[in-house]
Amino acid sequence: MEMTDAFKRMLHESVLPELGAIRAENAEIKSILQLTNKRIDDIQAQLVDQSRRIDETNKRIDETNKRMDQLHSDLLRRMDETNRSIARLYEVIVRRDEYQLILERVGRLERGLEDLRARVAA
Repeated sequence: MEMTDAFKRMLHESVLPELGAIRAENAEIKSILQLTNKRIDDIQAQLVDQSRRIDETNKRIDETNKRMDQLHSDLLRRMDETNRSIARLYEVIVRRDEYQLILERVGRLERGLEDLRARVAA
């Protein structure tokens, strides 16, 4: 029996305090794990919110790009119309210049004809 008592004493003196320390450490680890899990949940919620905001920003960027494409198309169409108007105006100006040249030529011909008539009459 002495051996059993000695063994029990040894257990009480060395193993049981170790077991108490292990239990305390285990409780501390559980507490830290709960805090860590809470922080991970908070970070995950923040990431979900940031992801949602990024999606909204991307949607606004897409809408802006569509508007810019439409404005670009409208601008190109207006530039084409303006270029056609300028081309028509150029044609009118060229015709007017040609008309002026024709008037000057007809005037010279009329003067030449008058000179010829004056010579024939003299």
